Amino acid sequence: MKKQLIISLKMLGLMTILLGVIYPLIITGVAQLAFPSKANGSLIDIDGTLRGSKLIGQNMDTTIYFTPRPSATKYNTLPSGASNLGLTNRKLHNMVIDRKLTFIRNNKLALDTHIPSDVLFASASGLDPHISPIAAKMQVERIAYARNFTEKQKDLLNVLIDELTETPQFGVLGCTRVNVFMLNLELDKLR
Repeated sequence: MKKQLIISLKMLGLMTILLGVIYPLIITGVAQLAFPSKANGSLIDIDGTLRGSKLIGQNMDTTIYFTPRPSATKYNTLPSGASNLGLTNRKLHNMVIDRKLTFIRNNKLALDTHIPSDVLFASASGLDPHISPIAAKMQVERIAYARNFTEKQKDLLNVLIDELTETPQFGVLGCTRVNVFMLNLELDKLR
């Protein structure tokens, strides 16, 4: 029995070093060489200022920017996750109604307008930076008005949404989407 215990402890030590130290270092090194931007979080640096990551949504509580999906964690990466409220939960129902009415009011839409679900429900991680192109286009009038855009500039907003629209990966994984963070960065370039 003592012999088996010693063998087990040696295997534990070997596997810990092999799989807990050596393997992660190799994978990290390969990722840094092959995909340095992605390995470092797809960070966006503009004029020496870190603006954010392409992979994480940011709260935009302003009229001059596109608003992202709601987040159960207010885009905090440490406790990322969903609210875990079920579809029959009254609190979730009230939050969705409130989000819908707020979106309709902020964007001056008709009360019977169909609002895409990505504007009403948070993603599973609470960090998703994407919305549907339809949800983005519903915000164009508000942004154009808030920024005093001309009709030509407003048309450029629609073109910008179309240009930044991503298709499903490999044609089947995910859905058509627009990265709100990247869209807002490009929006700031329009003058």
